[in-house]
Amino acid sequence: MKNVDDLIESAAELADRGLSKGEIADELNVSRETASWLVERSGASAADDDAAGASAPNGPHDIHVDWSAIGRDSWRLSTMSAAMADLLEKEGESVDLTIGIEKAGAPIATSVARELDTDLGTYAPRKHQWEEGDLDEHGGSFSRNFAQIRDRQCYVVDDIITSGTTLTETIEAVKEQGGEPVAACVLVDKQGHDEIDGVPVHSLLQVLRVGNDGA
Repeated sequence: MKNVDDLIESAAELADRGLSKGEIADELNVSRETASWLVERSGASAADDDAAGASAPNGPHDIHVDWSAIGRDSWRLSTMSAAMADLLEKEGESVDLTIGIEKAGAPIATSVARELDTDLGTYAPRKHQWEEGDLDEHGGSFSRNFAQIRDRQCYVVDDIITSGTTLTETIEAVKEQGGEPVAACVLVDKQGHDEIDGVPVHSLLQVLRVGNDGA
């Protein structure tokens, strides 16, 4: 991705494939609000573009992170995951389960679980079912094809924190299942969280916006 026009085109392609706006947000590593804006822009006429540009010339305030150079190579992915595992293992000695947040967090969690010699679980957040106005009507779910919580201590792994909503949801879901989330780790944190809901959060990279909006 080189510019906003590329993101708008990608959002249109994903929407044409039937992905929800929540899934588009996940695929493009942007917030739900940004995903909505991109989809809306992709279907706007030239006149609408001018009107939108006049009201919001800079679009939503967000940062797009493209880590596909890592994700498309298994060696790079495993090396990155080893670094994340190193951050996590300092948080607990009896943790035997790693939970990956679908979609992008699942392959990372697989490599992390291998490094830490834990079982693997996955959680599908409710944003994957999200369209305008109906997010609160849905809930996330743990896949039955992988390890279950069963009152276990666990690590939570994802690729990017954009607002913290999905990680918060996952931590709450683990607790509802009787589990104990010991720590979380992501590749990139856009917000600079030290903890979420009392759970320590680690990241390999943190993104900090410097300067005034629109500058």
